[in-house]
Amino acid sequence: MDRAGPARSFSHEVGLYAGASGFLALTGGFVRDGLAAGEAVLVATSAEKIELLRDTLGAAADQARFQDMAELGRNPGRIIPAWQDFVTEHSTAGRAVRGIGEPVWAGRSAAELVECQRHEALLNVAFAGRAPGWRLLCPYDTTALADDVIDQALLSHPAVLDAAGPATSSWYRADDQAHAHLDRPLSVPPETTLTMRFGPEILHLVREVVGGYAEDCGLAAGRVADLVLVVSELASNSVCHGGGSGELQLWSSPAEVVCQVEDRGAITDPLAGRVRPSATQEGGRGLWLVHQLSDFVELSSGAAGTRVRTHFLVG
Repeated sequence: MDRAGPARSFSHEVGLYAGASGFLALTGGFVRDGLAAGEAVLVATSAEKIELLRDTLGAAADQARFQDMAELGRNPGRIIPAWQDFVTEHSTAGRAVRGIGEPVWAGRSAAELVECQRHEALLNVAFAGRAPGWRLLCPYDTTALADDVIDQALLSHPAVLDAAGPATSSWYRADDQAHAHLDRPLSVPPETTLTMRFGPEILHLVREVVGGYAEDCGLAAGRVADLVLVVSELASNSVCHGGGSGELQLWSSPAEVVCQVEDRGAITDPLAGRVRPSATQEGGRGLWLVHQLSDFVELSSGAAGTRVRTHFLVG
């Protein structure tokens, strides 16, 4: 691996560590160096690790910003806009920025890991050639995560950070980043799924069915309204951009309500829904709204069509 000098453009770095002591050894110096250089620093990890890092940094911790990744990254599709806001806030004033983002932790479901891995790949697309002086370190715990999760992390990060500093990664697959595995299939819905075909003439019925189903499942009234709005946006997109019709599927567990909308369209922008639309932008707000309101979003799009699966937690 080739050692890199100071970041002249976005530097997306993976750091491997073992347990709490390894986390502090990896991140403590990274934060201290940034603060000493006058950089803006944001740390997004678990609440427990935030407290550990605060204790290690002492008074210097007050110069950094911290955010619980369990809240920010519950839906990985909401993480990139948070980083964009932080970078824009400081880089427009000429201030270098560094961050720590840990979206992957033990206990994430297989579906969540897929979307986290997509998020990591899309960071390279979102910030390519932009944000000079912007370093993002993504820590991965080798004692808690499976080997294949670590392997995926090495493939999606152009740089690796160790005790000697950042180095160009020999594992990074640049050619895979642009589409970030958008066509990866979703898991098969359960047999108890409620299925409904729709076209433009029955979009009102789609909203009624979803609202009634969610209420029966015990979703809170405000969240029922959010879910109806999300599915309405997805169904309207199917009618306008997905061949004029689509299919709605609904299922639930005691913990969540799941809605999937499928159509014949294809998403060509891998960042669709993950970047805040501009005030003057025409269209492109549907998937953004879906990501902002949903607790978790899965997406698969390719030659066979598009499936968007949205999860809403009960309780």
